[in-house]
Amino acid sequence: MKIMCKLILVLGFLVMPSTQATVILQYHHVSNETPAITSVTPAQFAEQMQYLADNQFNVVPLSRVIQALKNKQSLPDKTVAITFDDGYRNIYENARPVLKKHGFPYAMFLASQPIDQRINRMMSWQQIQTIAKEKAEIMNHTYDHVHLIRKLASETKGQWLSRIKANIKKNEQTIYQRTGQSFKALAYPYGEYNVDIMKMLSDMGYVAFGQHSGAAGRYSPLTSLPRYPVAVPFSKMSSLKIKMNSLAMPVLKQQPLESQLTKEEHRPKLTLTLDTQDIRKSQLMCYVSNQGAHPPVWISENTFYIQAEKRLPAGRSRYNCTAPSKTSNRYYWFSNTWVKPKHNGEWKKEK
Repeated sequence: MKIMCKLILVLGFLVMPSTQATVILQYHHVSNETPAITSVTPAQFAEQMQYLADNQFNVVPLSRVIQALKNKQSLPDKTVAITFDDGYRNIYENARPVLKKHGFPYAMFLASQPIDQRINRMMSWQQIQTIAKEKAEIMNHTYDHVHLIRKLASETKGQWLSRIKANIKKNEQTIYQRTGQSFKALAYPYGEYNVDIMKMLSDMGYVAFGQHSGAAGRYSPLTSLPRYPVAVPFSKMSSLKIKMNSLAMPVLKQQPLESQLTKEEHRPKLTLTLDTQDIRKSQLMCYVSNQGAHPPVWISENTFYIQAEKRLPAGRSRYNCTAPSKTSNRYYWFSNTWVKPKHNGEWKKEK
């Protein structure tokens, strides 16, 4: 009996990493007529949802994931949440019927100003109210889809934080007035944030999601939760299947936590300490945006760093690291976003 109990404990410990992972998918457009960099076609979206259904993924509301992460609870293996940013009308027209067919819940991160202005490509408030009644979760994307990290000219740190705090609260109030929903969950516009914003949101009782890839788990900071962007450049089923089955990298410590670089920082060094119990260390590999593979430099049994060989360009860049699991054919996945101004301190304009 004692031997059996020990065996159960050992096996339970070994499978624990997979039960701690939730994959959150991020979509913008489901259309044949929108930019490929932020779109999947209706046919691709239907194939992706059918894969989740055929392979018995546990597709849950994002609010359930948030609750589990806050309470350090495990969710069933192969849990997935589906999210959309901005509230484009093609989601209502092309994605909603597929989601209803499978009975999949989803979250919509909205910026209210474009809806209020009745911009043609956006959903109407009537359509948003319809999906909310169908149990879609309507969440915060700031009122006007602002670059949160960018201070206005002559704006102090306190004024900047007060401004963006008011922006977020205004959007939360608008969503509540229109739908009766308030989850205090924010998706960062453009995936941009910094440590000051993370602290502010934590003090406000918010969780927040980026646009950096990886599964979410008990090690994930609640104000920089990862999501897998799904668009034409990243929509091949062969690679998407690996992401949908991925595990949350067990990062015990990260240095630095700050993702906003100064104009003088060109080759940031990222140091990670991992729980390496289930990780095949010899096969851990990291990648730098537009610079390819960068093998990690191990400085202790469970700590390594990665640093770009060339200067990062102005704008957004990422360091990604993956490693196979010892106990399954799945991969641990981690991503870190860097945001850098131009050499004169100005921010790169969005195309």
